[in-house]
Amino acid sequence: MKSLDEILNQPDHPPSDSVTEEGRPSGEPPSKQEAEEWLCPHCGGTGYLRHEVPVSHPDFGKLAPCVCRLRDREAKRLSQLRTISNMQMMERFTFDNFMPDGIGLTETRRRTLRMAYETAAEFAEQPQGWLLLLGGYGCGKTHLAAAVANRVIERGEPALFVVVPDLLDHLRAAYSPNSSSSYDERFEQIRNASLLILDDLGAHSSTPWAQEKLFSLFNYRYNAQLPTVVTSNHELEDIDYRVRSRLIDPDLSRIITILAPDFRQSGVTQGLSELSSLSLHADQTFETFDLREHELDREKAENLKRAFSFARNFAAQPRDWIAFSGAYGCGKTHLAAAIANEVAKRGEPALFVVVPDLLDHLRAAFSPSSLTSYDKRFDAVRKAPLLILDDLGTESATPWAEEKLYQLFNHRYNGRLPTVITMAKDADLKPRLKSLILDVGRCTPFEIMAPSYRGLPTRNTRPPSRKIQASPTQPRRK
Repeated sequence: MKSLDEILNQPDHPPSDSVTEEGRPSGEPPSKQEAEEWLCPHCGGTGYLRHEVPVSHPDFGKLAPCVCRLRDREAKRLSQLRTISNMQMMERFTFDNFMPDGIGLTETRRRTLRMAYETAAEFAEQPQGWLLLLGGYGCGKTHLAAAVANRVIERGEPALFVVVPDLLDHLRAAYSPNSSSSYDERFEQIRNASLLILDDLGAHSSTPWAQEKLFSLFNYRYNAQLPTVVTSNHELEDIDYRVRSRLIDPDLSRIITILAPDFRQSGVTQGLSELSSLSLHADQTFETFDLREHELDREKAENLKRAFSFARNFAAQPRDWIAFSGAYGCGKTHLAAAIANEVAKRGEPALFVVVPDLLDHLRAAFSPSSLTSYDKRFDAVRKAPLLILDDLGTESATPWAEEKLYQLFNHRYNGRLPTVITMAKDADLKPRLKSLILDVGRCTPFEIMAPSYRGLPTRNTRPPSRKIQASPTQPRRK
């Protein structure tokens, strides 16, 4: 693969005296066999045709390129585009040979991979805004980014694909006295690329100079709204906050998190078992949920039915967030547990935890006798494929608890990781958390209007008689 400097500074067309269109050195006559092989049935090998038009037509007597010559020119043009786009070694990465359902993946991991595939394919057809692909090594994000570039190049449009560390090296080299172009010229070519694909953001050395140049690049393309694809195996929180602020703009960026293929072997899932209290809610399933049709008035019964349907649909395909609110005992915890049980029944990981218990687990990790470090425990929670946070707002409102919850919510918000939240209708949430939960682009808030059903008869229980039998020791009420 050529260096970025060679690619950006090479001429648009190869020298005319280098080779012929047939790949033969110029000036060397074709052999008889070559002439017969290249003989076109349309033009007889001349490469041009004369228009069959009346004498009065402006094209009369003019020669037009034959289809054979146009085909050769198109092949050469695509080859030049791939060279300019740094894609010579990546032509094999296409949407056609990508496996959007993977091999042997769980439903959750398969779903995120297919979502990434469909979003990238849609972006390639009409590059607009930014596409951010996150995930571990080998999850397919670079393949999809290269497939976007190849699809664009096939249409005859330019695209620049570059690995971020190589990009920074290319810019540093411009300061050399032997550089063929100035830094300004080099940087201008990159930041104005009609489609820029930056692979492996975060893999570079985070020096002040590198952070400054990357922010300048991202900020320029952000303001100009230029189509950009970014891949990274780093957490967004680990990226320079100025660049991150541009990447997570919901009006510009589409963020897809692909669960790494080695997720189950990474130790993260194993860390969920000690935190999850789902076993205590094994009986709370969709089958055991009481819709209370004979108890509630029509409006509240319909509201509860919609909550039930919404939860069931979410369980079938977890995506983004839902937040159930309502009175204690209205059924919101049952629905959240039913979602987790449905997902777990498919063999996929789900973490169900009460928020105060979660904070206690995190605090306990600071103990010298803890078998799990705080970082590992917190990482297991924030990266959980499906996280159910029960009773948000009942935790102690300490600055530490507020900060940890915000870090957790912000990570899952940026990564669009499936999350279910339950809380009281009048829960006193901090403004930072509330702003994330109320963002309807990420979260669907659902208020359950039904009152508490605890202690009330279910729909399968025969209602008590209206007649009141007096007690032998008490006088009959008048």
